[in-house]
Parts: sequence; C-alpha cells; structure tokens
Amino acid sequence: MPADEGCFSFFRRPLLCAVRRTRASPSTLGSSPSTPGEGKIVNRHWSRIGVRVASVVLLVAGAAGGVYLGEGRQVRSTGRVDLSFQAQTDEMQLLKARQNQHVAARAWQREAESEAADKASAEAKSAAGKAHDLAQRVVAKKAADKAKASGATVPYTGPIPTSCREFVGNRATGCALMLDAGFAIDQFPCLNNMWNKESGWNHRAANPNGAYGIPQAFPGSKMASIAADWKTNPATQIKWGLGYIKGKYKTPCGAWTHWEANHSY
Repeated sequence: MPADEGCFSFFRRPLLCAVRRTRASPSTLGSSPSTPGEGKIVNRHWSRIGVRVASVVLLVAGAAGGVYLGEGRQVRSTGRVDLSFQAQTDEMQLLKARQNQHVAARAWQREAESEAADKASAEAKSAAGKAHDLAQRVVAKKAADKAKASGATVPYTGPIPTSCREFVGNRATGCALMLDAGFAIDQFPCLNNMWNKESGWNHRAANPNGAYGIPQAFPGSKMASIAADWKTNPATQIKWGLGYIKGKYKTPCGAWTHWEANHSY
C-alpha cells in the first residue's frame, strides 16, 4: 500500500494507478477478493477516482464557461468599440463638411471682392476719362471764346472718331462732322476731293465773286444761319456745307459727281 499512496494524488493520473494495481493483483478480476477487506479498498479507490474525474470535468466545464463568458465580453466590448469608431467617423465627416463650407464661403467672398474691385477700377477709369475729356473741352472752349473775341481761328472742341484719325486739322473736323450728320465714312473721299478743289479746306478762302470759306458759300454770309462766327470757325462752315449738300444732292458723292461734270455744285 505505501507504494500506491502516491497514485491517489490528484495530479498523478489515478486511472493509470488503478490499472497498475489491477495488473499487480490478477485475483481481483472476475473473482471474489482473497481477503475480506480487499473489495472495500478497491471500491473506495474507484470512488476517489470518480470524484477526481468529476472534478476534472467540472474544471473543464468551468474553463469552457469562462472562455464563453470571455467571448461574450469580447463581443460586447467589440460592439462598444464599433459604436465609438462610428461616432468618431461621423464627427470627422461633420468637421470635413463644415470645413468645405468654410472654404466655399471664403472662395465666394474672394470672387465677390475681386469682381467689386474690377468694377470699381473700371468705373474709376471711366470717370477719369470723362474728367479728362471734360477738361479738354473746357480748355478748348476758352480758346474758342478767346479766338472769337480776337478774330482768330476757332478750334474744334468735339471728339474725333477713330475712323477719322488718319486726317488732321480741318479735314479731321470735316470727317467727324460728316459722321455726325448721318453720312457713312465711305462718303468722305468724295467730300474731301470736292472741297480740295473748292478751297483746299482753308476756312479763310475768299473768292472775288463773294464766295467764302471751306464750302465756298455764295455769299459767305449765308453761313450765319449756323453761327455768327462763320468767318473764323471751320466747324460752322462745314456744318453749313453738309446741310447744303444733303438738301440738294443727298450725299457728298452725289455732289462730287455733279462737280466733276460741271466744276461747281
């Protein structure tokens, strides 16, 4: 018995010890015990083995339950992690949307400021141009008034269109006034040719027969119907001449055709 006492330790495999004991005592298999107390000892051994086996089963079941509970906790913990991650994702998306709105608002503001600056610049340039033109007209008017008082040539104070800027002096004035009278620019060559022949565009040209000025009005005093400065103002003479042409020949080229045939108009 002392040699088997160690077999009943829980950690030394009690089933194996029982097998060994059975092999050591063949008379216990299929026969009655040789001694009166031997059977009770064997039963007691098997009872202890059963208890220990049951203990092992309980330990295994407890371990399995712990694993299950741990898995449950892990699942619940994973659920909490998933919810937390979703909340963080939603918050980041919200922040990103607000940032995009802020960027769009700033871009719109910069565009509006740029458009306002361009508009203000254009208006300033326009105002400066108008102020410059007005200043020039004021200077020209003062010069004209001075010329009238002294009998000097009165300068033209009106604008010269781009299509007339190839000409200078009285010809540029004649081109501008012709367009103002409603004639097309292609009529100016005819007017230029005709008044080149009549006076050379000299507003002081005087004919012994009484004709006077650029259009050689006969008599020159007819041009007083436009303004009293008909002797010294080329614009006054040109306006009268264009009115005369329009009433009698319709167009400058119509007057030039008549002039070429008769050397007068």
